[in-house]
Order: sequence, then C-alpha cells, then structure tokens
Amino acid sequence: MWEKEEIIDINKKAGGTGAMLNEGSLDFAISAQKQTKDWQMQLAHIARALLVDHAFENYNKRTAVTAIATTLEELKQAYDPYALDQLATRIAKKQIRNVETIRSMMKDVIR
Repeated sequence: MWEKEEIIDINKKAGGTGAMLNEGSLDFAISAQKQTKDWQMQLAHIARALLVDHAFENYNKRTAVTAIATTLEELKQAYDPYALDQLATRIAKKQIRNVETIRSMMKDVIR
C-alpha cells in the first residue's frame, strides 16, 4: 500500500518537482487503498489519480509507471515493461476513470 510521501518521492525521482496539481485526488486514492485488501484495486486507484486526475503538475505518467512496476516487483509478479508503458498511455489518453476497468486492464501487463 502506497503512502502519499512515497508517491511524492517517486515523482521527484522521475524528474518532477513533487508539486501537487490535484492533491485531493491523490489523498482519495491513498484512503481508498485502505478500503480493500485487493492490491490490484489499490494500484488502480493510484493509477487513476496520477494518469487521469493529474495529481502532480508534471511527470504523472512516469510516476504511475514507477509505482505500478515497483508494486509488481515487490509482489514478485512478472510483467512486460513495454506493455506497462502502453497501458499508462492508454489510460491517460482515453481518460479511463473507472477503477474496475483500470484494474482489469492492468491484468494484461502481468505475465
């Protein structure tokens, strides 16, 4: 489960400033994680906050990809890095807001 400070740190390491554009969305995503033990749903909330709601002023996609990849690696889930990047792009471009849909789409990245 991700904490707000960890996500901000990822954004800074990805090249961003950590400056928030939509802090409420990230706060909601962090709190929504606590409502379920389903790690994929937890991750879907974080992805939505970053890719659709643009929690940060910049580097949201890189932050989302890093958070997802880090989670998958910690859980020892094999994944396709190229597919993960494409997933983030699709979610952002199509503005997919439904976390169930995002959760389902993430399954395509996991091998």
